[in-house]
Amino acid sequence: MGQCGITSSKTVLVFLNLIFWGAAGILCYVGAYVFITYDDYDHFFEDVYTLFPAVVIIAVGALLFIIGLIGCCATIRESRCGLATFVFILLLVFVTEVVVVVLGYVYRAKVENEVDRSIQKVYKTYNGTNSDAASRAIDYVQRQLHCCGIHNYSDWENTDWFKETKNQSVPLSCCRETAKSCNGSLANPSDLYAEGCEALVVKKLQEILMHVIWAALAFAAIQDRFSLCSPGCPGTHFVDHVGVKLTEIHLPLLLKCWD
Repeated sequence: MGQCGITSSKTVLVFLNLIFWGAAGILCYVGAYVFITYDDYDHFFEDVYTLFPAVVIIAVGALLFIIGLIGCCATIRESRCGLATFVFILLLVFVTEVVVVVLGYVYRAKVENEVDRSIQKVYKTYNGTNSDAASRAIDYVQRQLHCCGIHNYSDWENTDWFKETKNQSVPLSCCRETAKSCNGSLANPSDLYAEGCEALVVKKLQEILMHVIWAALAFAAIQDRFSLCSPGCPGTHFVDHVGVKLTEIHLPLLLKCWD
């Protein structure tokens, strides 16, 4: 009966490690998605540390992959040191996920001030040429988010580009998709997007950070429910059988194991 319970617990642990591999892939995907999406809006914020939560969540994904590898090997070989390392890294990942959630909320609150400070500079440097990175960024955002100007299309009247062109029009990226004959003229405001871009850029960046926060929260909850640290988890039966006491796992033990 006892041996049957141990075998069942080993199966649960192997399955748990497969879940960690899947989680690693998802977390790395979320982190990469944040990097790719932020690249489209990098002209609208100067604080590179805003991407720090995404960096951390990719690192967590890499750690989860390592956890899965160590956990599978340790479970199959019934290695006390391997399981001790497995649980230690698992605890480390759980703490890191909590840190990601906290950092996500901290940087999410900073996005609005960061965009407000940067977007003014970007619009002032607009020159309407495709070779200019800032101009491409503005046109991309206005088309993608269906917006025009910082707060509305009238903001373009204060830009150097508007004053130099002297044709009383805004960029064609301000034109509504349904306005086929739109040429950007302020004489036909109904052809232009009415909403400004600043609020929409802030909303978009905050949504991106929420992907990181929710991903970290979801996998922290999964670990709390199904990891070896949870009372009553079937895997604890096998862990106790191997001789790993969860309350005794610390760095000196790991160093002794791998010495």
